[in-house]
Amino acid sequence: MVKKKKPVIEYRHYSLPINFPVLLLSGERWKISDIKSEHLHFHNHLEIGICHSDSGIMEIKGESVPFKAGDVTFIPRYLPHTTYSSPNEASLWSYLFFSPEDLFQQSFKNSAYSNFEPNLRAIKGLNCILNREEHPRIYTLATSVVEELKQKNPFYQESAYGLMLSLYIELLRIHSRNEPLADQETEHSLIGDLVISPVLEYITKNYMSPITIDFLADLCHLSTTHFRRKFHEIMGTAPLDFLNSTRIEEACKQLKSTDASILSISEQVGFQSISNFNRCFAKLMGQSPKAWRKGAQIEVQSAKASILEFSGWV
Repeated sequence: MVKKKKPVIEYRHYSLPINFPVLLLSGERWKISDIKSEHLHFHNHLEIGICHSDSGIMEIKGESVPFKAGDVTFIPRYLPHTTYSSPNEASLWSYLFFSPEDLFQQSFKNSAYSNFEPNLRAIKGLNCILNREEHPRIYTLATSVVEELKQKNPFYQESAYGLMLSLYIELLRIHSRNEPLADQETEHSLIGDLVISPVLEYITKNYMSPITIDFLADLCHLSTTHFRRKFHEIMGTAPLDFLNSTRIEEACKQLKSTDASILSISEQVGFQSISNFNRCFAKLMGQSPKAWRKGAQIEVQSAKASILEFSGWV
């Protein structure tokens, strides 16, 4: 018996805009071919997709789930998947990427609800695709967000935020109703696809804490050597380099949106020394934190001025 070949899994990193942390990908370039990829991929942010035309298949957690025009997809971060269209078709999509805890933390601040995303080990691929007929509100909210971000009319960010909050709550309600207890088969399926998933989830939530390679390896039930090799195979970088890039990305958000000192920010995101922070920052961003902050603040002020001028307020 021929052993089934394991799929290659690729990591795709998207940086979100600082002022309004929602990334929209849309237009003619986002047509999906009918050629099935041999590679699965996953993202560092939650993905909502809208299929505008044609049909095809999504591979999610070992399931082949059909989609058609009008469907909205909901893919939590770190969930391996791939998409391909039906023969001789090229489905057209729009995609929204965002981090729920970053975007909605103020809205959920006094809520008893603390889980911003469904349990990956319990989620079923079938529940990641919602059709327009059964979920018209989901479709209307998702397409409305896309239009707001495309048109960029006055107050579009405020409008998009309200629409996205309503959309996300609807999605959470659907998944809370469909979420089964995680069984061994479901958990094995996920771990088989992405053995480093526990580490990615841990770093996302605990990047500011001291973290060692041995600890991360233990989370995956792997030896340190095997873990290093597996992580680099999937992510294309070393575990500690990925941790530092996560910390620098968080530092950029604070440098642009707060007046906190660079030393304070470096400590808040998990660096033990300012020199190490400065070195990592310059390596990843191409300039010092001070220079980057100055340019980012000018960009923010310019964006505000443009909005005011467009609105006829200056």
